[in-house]
Amino acid sequence: MDDTSGTLDEALERLHTTGPERGGWLTNHAPMAVEALVRHGQAPSVHRWLDLYAHKLEDMPAPYATVTDANWAEALGDPRRITDWTAYFTRELAGHPWREVLAQWWPRLLPGIAGGATHPVIRVGHAVRTLLLETGQSPTAGRAAAGPRAHELAHALGYWAARHAPLPPLGLLPGPAPRTPADALAAVPRIADQNGGIRDRLARITTFPAWPAPAPGALGPDEARALLAGLVRAAAHRYATHAHGEPIMLVHAVTAPNAVLRTLPALPHELWAASLDAAWTASAAVLASYAPPSAVPPGELPAVPAGSTPAERSGEVFAHAAAHGDEHVIKLADTVLDVAAMPTGESDELALAGALRACALIEPMA
Repeated sequence: MDDTSGTLDEALERLHTTGPERGGWLTNHAPMAVEALVRHGQAPSVHRWLDLYAHKLEDMPAPYATVTDANWAEALGDPRRITDWTAYFTRELAGHPWREVLAQWWPRLLPGIAGGATHPVIRVGHAVRTLLLETGQSPTAGRAAAGPRAHELAHALGYWAARHAPLPPLGLLPGPAPRTPADALAAVPRIADQNGGIRDRLARITTFPAWPAPAPGALGPDEARALLAGLVRAAAHRYATHAHGEPIMLVHAVTAPNAVLRTLPALPHELWAASLDAAWTASAAVLASYAPPSAVPPGELPAVPAGSTPAERSGEVFAHAAAHGDEHVIKLADTVLDVAAMPTGESDELALAGALRACALIEPMA
């Protein structure tokens, strides 16, 4: 991230007077979008982008009841306490190393990964990425953090705690487990009634295919990370071919597991297998809720710019997304660039085409 201008910190300070939602449910995407813009060389456009986005921002809600170490369990999943949860994590991060706070709360929050339509975990992933870049990836580098980037993690964790919402118990589809992440995503059954908001749809999910991996206790951290990277790649490919089902909501089937992947380096290894399981659940839940019955014909996918190197092609795709301006497009393109940079030895044209498809299907920022 090239941010010698201090733009990201300025943008986060500007945003931390605003709440994580608007209209009682819709998410404030600005902290995530500006982090992605700065990371990919678009810092000069950030404040203008925020000016255009300002009409979607609301003030932080009024405090409701203080969250403490003694009462946190009863406050979990209570959206009235968004501001109280943010204050709690602000105190925790001021007094403890941020990695320690994250490691303590990650397993508590992970079962509610689908809460807030997966936006809270996505916001955590962006916040952790900035802190890893700022403090280093060494396990001893997660000191107590101050400033806008630590405060952003407090906002992200507070949002997740307030919107924590586990899925109902789910059964497994009969038959052998899929062999690959792509096969697993292809096997996810669509819910029969794709009407209503995401909370209505998630409540209708009853079964998932088995995840193509050993039981969590038999899965090492390196295998968990490799499978999670495969899930993110497969989800990006599936977005390219199935985005027409619901181009905005299906973005989260890609960005939610990628947020978990970004967070792994900051977590103890013993949490990686459970993180993979939760990321799979989040991605599959969104697909079950919004995926269309069939893929777009390959010939209808957008053509990826013919840059001379994979990095140039990725840069052109992100520049196109930044010019488009929609927050979902920016966040998807940011994840797609992660996919394109995975060490496979070849450019990922299908993932890049997915970002361009989002540009075509989603209304641009006015």
